[in-house]
Amino acid sequence: MEALQNFLEWLGGYVWGAPLLILLGGTAIYLSFRLLFLQVHMLPMALKQAFSPPKDHEKDHEGDISHFGALMTALSATIGTGNIAGVATAIVSGGPGAVFWMWITAFFGMATKYGEAVLAVKYRITNDKGEMSGGPMYYIERGLGIKWLAVLFALFGVLASFGIGSSVQANSVAQAIQASFHVDPWITGAALTVLTAVVVLGGIQSISKATSFIVPFMAIVYVLGGLAIIFLHYDRVIPAVELICRSAFGLDAVVGGAIGTAIRYGVARGVFSNESGMGSAPIAAAAAKTDHPCRQALVSMTGTFLDTLVVCSITGIVLVIGGLYATSGDTGAALTSHTFNDLLPGPGGWLVTFGLVFFAYSTILGWCYYGEKCAAYLGGEKVVPIYRVIYVVTVLLGAGVNLGLVWAAADVFNGLMAVPNLIALLLLSNVIVSETRDFIQKRRSGELH
Repeated sequence: MEALQNFLEWLGGYVWGAPLLILLGGTAIYLSFRLLFLQVHMLPMALKQAFSPPKDHEKDHEGDISHFGALMTALSATIGTGNIAGVATAIVSGGPGAVFWMWITAFFGMATKYGEAVLAVKYRITNDKGEMSGGPMYYIERGLGIKWLAVLFALFGVLASFGIGSSVQANSVAQAIQASFHVDPWITGAALTVLTAVVVLGGIQSISKATSFIVPFMAIVYVLGGLAIIFLHYDRVIPAVELICRSAFGLDAVVGGAIGTAIRYGVARGVFSNESGMGSAPIAAAAAKTDHPCRQALVSMTGTFLDTLVVCSITGIVLVIGGLYATSGDTGAALTSHTFNDLLPGPGGWLVTFGLVFFAYSTILGWCYYGEKCAAYLGGEKVVPIYRVIYVVTVLLGAGVNLGLVWAAADVFNGLMAVPNLIALLLLSNVIVSETRDFIQKRRSGELH
């Protein structure tokens, strides 16, 4: 097992090397310029669209779930262990400067998330059950006509779902509950397995209903707890932000650390958290009821903003304020829990534990939908029940395996999954720009509200 972990860590370092970082960052920056930085000037409209109740005429639009439901399904898969354990891992491995590179990744990544969703809705299809199916595998095949690349993405998507979707989440929950309540990880895994099976068997409608309740509730509670810590220790906030910025460029003599390491872990954990460029979120976007691809794309874009620039930022600033990352020897969720408890004695540690449980559970649900859509693309709708059974089993197995092994495998498959999607985004960038211009023109003319 140790040899396998060492191999996966080596492979992860190779996959997340300079070529992928350049591809991720280059695609995000390129789309940002081509879309005239719409993640800035259209963000207010996007947030309003995301959280406004659907109007009567919108209920008849083609699709399976509302804009909000699609956003919550996507956020369920993004707001998870990456926001709690992933940020802590990035800081321990790459120094406080990793948080800065998470911010940069998220800012430009909003354009990537927007582009993914535009293509997902434009090239989606209606499957044999009358449900929407979309995502990179469909816009790669239908937009580019490169079937083998679409198959490659779908294959990596299935494998990634067993890592980032089920195993990582279950493992983090099991470890957190064991630390707080001394419950055996296998017992936690069994409970998670049952709870997962109950929801995922109902498909996207069931998953959307569950995540639309869990995600907003727990995100608000976690954010308020983090803001309380920042308020109580407001005198440390500016020094913490200064440390993050200095160490991002290797300018802090005490913290040290190579710039390349900070960038690598900041970008990798940032992408792990908000999934911009990975191609997972557009699978949920394709299910949304919408009258234009760009309307749902704007909603999808807010997912990156909320996940990284809000939730991850709060975690990162609290961790740097606490300073335990440099002295305690902890990592992952344990470091976040101990830091919250140290800065907010009593409720702090509990907040992280329950936040991790709910975030991870919702991520398990969201990623099951992603994985089954990839599996259905590869083998048809008949393989979906088989996939769901395997997925549920990996939840149980993930709870009891080594954390390092699970994270190493997740890093590898996340990186491999991103490559075909980023290639498609670059080659179909003209389509993204054209659809955006069409949307803006129709809004100006009154054809669209």
